[in-house]
Amino acid sequence: MNDPMVHIYTDGAARGNPGPGGYGIVMEWVGKPYKKEFSKGFKHTTNNRMELLAVIEALRKLKNPGTRAVVFTDSKYVVDAVSKGWIFGWEKKNFKDRKNTDLWKEFLVEYRKHTVDFKWIRGHNNHPQNERCDTLAVAASKQPRLLIDEGFQEQQN
Repeated sequence: MNDPMVHIYTDGAARGNPGPGGYGIVMEWVGKPYKKEFSKGFKHTTNNRMELLAVIEALRKLKNPGTRAVVFTDSKYVVDAVSKGWIFGWEKKNFKDRKNTDLWKEFLVEYRKHTVDFKWIRGHNNHPQNERCDTLAVAASKQPRLLIDEGFQEQQN
């Protein structure tokens, strides 16, 4: 029997970078007609933070530890950090001189609960789920009441 597999599509956006931002997530169970979408917007953040936060939030939605997932993202920042192993070197050096330390630490907690692979996809290339995530992220960044990205605020001080 095959373990269940989830395909996760994520995108982050920031208008101004830093500026108002948001993320979009589409999650699909492989072989089942199950699909969920999520998004949130923030008042002042960066594109990279939203790209990474989208992945963290998607992994948090996986209820069963050990779930197999493939994350499809157009963020080289996220894909390369994980697939090239950079994040584990950063962790050994306690993220010295790294941006977004708060999110990378949160990412590692969620990442280690599951079996996760990453696949880079070219952004704005008519990939239906990636385009949908982009639409969700941009729409979230334009909401009237945006959340505060506490980690970004702390990073600035």
